[in-house]
Amino acid sequence: MKKVENRRELEAFIRLPWRIYREDPAWVPPLIWERKEFLSSRNPFFKYGEACLFLAYQDGVPVGRISAQVNRLHLARYGPEGHFGFLEAIDDQAVFAALLDAAEGFLRARGLKKILGPFNFSINQECGLLVEGFETSPTFLMGHARPYYQAHLAALGYQKAKDLWAYLMTRTEETLARVDRLIPKSSHHVKIRTISKKALGQELALIFSIFNDAWSQNWGFIPFTREDYLYFGKSLKYLVPEDYVRIAEVDGEAAAFIAILPDFNELIKELDGRLFPAGIFKLLWRLKFRPPRRARVVLMGVKRVYQRRLVGPLLILRLIRDAKEALLKRGVEALELSWILEDNRR
Repeated sequence: MKKVENRRELEAFIRLPWRIYREDPAWVPPLIWERKEFLSSRNPFFKYGEACLFLAYQDGVPVGRISAQVNRLHLARYGPEGHFGFLEAIDDQAVFAALLDAAEGFLRARGLKKILGPFNFSINQECGLLVEGFETSPTFLMGHARPYYQAHLAALGYQKAKDLWAYLMTRTEETLARVDRLIPKSSHHVKIRTISKKALGQELALIFSIFNDAWSQNWGFIPFTREDYLYFGKSLKYLVPEDYVRIAEVDGEAAAFIAILPDFNELIKELDGRLFPAGIFKLLWRLKFRPPRRARVVLMGVKRVYQRRLVGPLLILRLIRDAKEALLKRGVEALELSWILEDNRR
């Protein structure tokens, strides 16, 4: 077991999934350049968090990886609980035990009493362990795993904290008509608008103020910081159409929003992690001439004041219905809504 301390070891940490998933047809290789950027100090997580990356070796060959991190925003709300993430390993219980022991030791040395994960790095980034649906390729910013991961974690005493669900809405006339039928006729006081990229900073501030209010009572919630949402917006500014992000207003006041991402995983799967030099041109060409047939609702929220009123579900239905036109125009055939907490019935 070794801490990642230099570029060569970071490269090995990033490339380890190729060893784990090379024969898995559902796996989507991440972009190596993007992973390096994500793991760098430029990630806003490091404004309020600390992390350590570990690699496990057998006979000098990397066979597992894990991160251990302390999130001060999480500590402020939930007490002395640390996180692990980026978990990947061969099918070997001893390797899993060594990885989790390293993560637990890092957190214990900092006075933390509990460990929860996986989070890459936080709940507002990539999180969760896949336990069903291994035959399906993940959508953008969703994780993948081997079936044996869950068993190895359970053998070490790890238990489920919460189920995170992904729902798929397919493009059928019946589905589209059902959404329309559910919307009351007397919804004239609700206005849906798209965002303006010319005022992206203001729009992001508005969206994430809604999110931080809407999700504030949910399991695991920590607020998006200004650095978080600016990083998020900068990363996707040139890749996400304006009409994929919509804001609902009630009597002129912003009340809800939806943010949809094209499933970039469809476009990058064949790049095998290599964006440069030729991959970037392939990606841009595909975005323009062969856009993804799947999309993902990555963020959605309704201000708490509306959540238990009749207008709350109406806002969600109107946002989905109005976004439907943008999706149909681009040939999207399936929309994933993920992730959604198992007990989210509002």
